[in-house]
Amino acid sequence: MPDEPVISSDLAVVGAGAAGLYAALNAAAAGAGVVLVSATPLAQTASYWAQGGIAAALAVEDSFGRHLADTEAAGRNLVRRSAARVLAREAPARVRDLEELGVRFDADRRGVLALGLEGGHSVRRVMHAGGSATGRRIVRQLSALVVDEPLIEVLEGARAASAWMHGGRCTGIVLEDGRSVCARATILATGGAAALWARTTNPPGSLGIGMSIAHAAGAQLADLEFLQFHPTAVIGVAGREGFLVTEAIRGEGATLHGPDGERFVDELAPRDEVSRAIAALLEATGATSVGLDMRGVDPALFPNVVSALQEAGLDPTREPIPVSPASHYMMGGVVTDLHGRSSVPGLYAVGETACTGLHGANRLASNSLSECFVYGARAAAAALDEPPVAITAPAAAPPAAPLERPPRATQEALWRDAGIVRTRARLERLLDDPHPLARLIAACALCREESRGAHQRTDFPAQDPALDHHHTVIGAHDQPNASRWS
Repeated sequence: MPDEPVISSDLAVVGAGAAGLYAALNAAAAGAGVVLVSATPLAQTASYWAQGGIAAALAVEDSFGRHLADTEAAGRNLVRRSAARVLAREAPARVRDLEELGVRFDADRRGVLALGLEGGHSVRRVMHAGGSATGRRIVRQLSALVVDEPLIEVLEGARAASAWMHGGRCTGIVLEDGRSVCARATILATGGAAALWARTTNPPGSLGIGMSIAHAAGAQLADLEFLQFHPTAVIGVAGREGFLVTEAIRGEGATLHGPDGERFVDELAPRDEVSRAIAALLEATGATSVGLDMRGVDPALFPNVVSALQEAGLDPTREPIPVSPASHYMMGGVVTDLHGRSSVPGLYAVGETACTGLHGANRLASNSLSECFVYGARAAAAALDEPPVAITAPAAAPPAAPLERPPRATQEALWRDAGIVRTRARLERLLDDPHPLARLIAACALCREESRGAHQRTDFPAQDPALDHHHTVIGAHDQPNASRWS
């Protein structure tokens, strides 16, 4: 039994990736006490492995309006405009905040930011730190600041099991080891659910933990049918299976080639288009991979990608790299407003755990890290406006069983039945899967009878204009419905 079964604080933050770290630092800067719950040691979260950058309209030729337009175009008439306006307008300020916190973005000798071009963007607007080591640099810096902040208590190796509910309100979080954190507000920042699929770019812990906790507490989830597959993940290489080769490399001129050596797709089209083109070519030819030709790209721009590939026996300076799509990012999650509030009082969600409607049916490249900082700051500010918790009895926190981890059979079933292209029959099979979140994903995918962005059905191959801006919302009774957001 832990020595301190109940820990009291102003704010509980679950997850120590980019969103959780930034939310915790913002709350501490406002004078609040924070308990940060991290299942892994600091700086070992999914954000650490993020190779993409941060999208923000900082170039002279760029603008808030262009960033907004690109976000909406990528999202296929499903982006919640109010959420996208917040991101496009506030992202530049969050970049400046990160610089003040000690994050050093790539720049030329005069200190001018080196902006990259990625798929779906109409102009260079993506900032990197150390080339494709952006996530690593940011998480390391923010983790160091968290450790030095006396108002933040870090619980490493602690796994959340359930929300602490009292009188219909979330009053904290219950951990698997029997401890609990009592707080006026709880922010879930546990990442996404892409590791529920058998082939993934994500670390093993990306299992939708925050989504499961929120749904069990009565919160609404939305858009679980929209799982983005990254086009260029290494395949067939021991030790590097699923290793993501950042889209920024294609922005610098890398090309994709089929088994015949010919290019077959616009490499800078939105990710859903490129992934589908690769999948169709592989099915038509029987090949297991396509070739990513990086030989025309300066290897000094992406040192960690080049070194990782070379360690695995691949030399991107001499040969194409075998790649194919892998599950990468879930656009859906816990339904929140523009300040991170879920439908359960006192319970917030940010980052990939949340669904504000920002990403629509297909996330614009590098908007995800921007989202972590824009909405992490907003959620921290709103959470501190919650009323104090009046619970004092340690026994008030109910015991919680560990969250159910998916068996390998579930991961294989999601890859097979809820992959890049879907059918009614295969989705219906998933309704009997033993894992609760797999069943919810299938229910949402069956409810959306169209093809849009990352959700493609052979039985409904066209996009239905009647479903524009309609999101698939699933509540406590597991029956999804379409809801229009603006």
